[in-house]
Amino acid sequence: MKRTSAKAVQRGTVSQTTESTANLLEQIRLRAYELYEQRGREDGRDLDDWLQAESEVKQQKAMKVAA
Repeated sequence: MKRTSAKAVQRGTVSQTTESTANLLEQIRLRAYELYEQRGREDGRDLDDWLQAESEVKQQKAMKVAA
């Protein structure tokens, strides 16, 4: 039986967390771009788009976890 070291488990967890964070950021980025396009590509509201997208994506994720 092969034993897994604590460091190997920790690296796996860090890798999964990094991948999960990257996936979350990509979802937010895509939604923020959708908002930008829906507004007619009007510049100057990038922070508003990002914050709105972040809120929506996190809400969707929370609803999936709760279900």
